[in-house]
Amino acid sequence: MSIKDFVAFLQELMRRRGRLPSQLAADLDVSHTSVSRWLSGKDRPSLVSCVRLANYAGVPLERVLSAAGHSMPLEKTASELPEFREYARSKYPHELDGDLVTLIEDLIERRRKRDGKPPA
Repeated sequence: MSIKDFVAFLQELMRRRGRLPSQLAADLDVSHTSVSRWLSGKDRPSLVSCVRLANYAGVPLERVLSAAGHSMPLEKTASELPEFREYARSKYPHELDGDLVTLIEDLIERRRKRDGKPPA
C-alpha cells in the first residue's frame, strides 16, 4: 500500500468517528503535529502508533501496518489459516459453546456483507 492509502485510511477513520486531526491526536496520545504530518503524507506512524491506531479503529493491526507502509511478513496465507469454528474450539475449548461460536460466525458474516467483502 502507498502513503496515499494510509492518508485515506486516516481520513475515513476521522470521518466515521467525527473527529478533527487535533481530536484524533488527543485520542491516540500523539502530537497534533504527528497527525498533521501523517495526513499530509510527510511521515508515517511509528509501530507503537500503529498499534494505537488499530485498537482505536477496531481493525487488525496488519491492516494498519500495511497501510502505513510497514512491511510485516505473514507466517501463513489466508488459505492456510483455520476456519473460525476450528480456531475457536482449539483456542477456547471451555469458554465458547457451539451456540456462541455460531452467533459469532453470524456476526462476522454480517460485517463482511456490510463491508462488501465476499463470504469466507
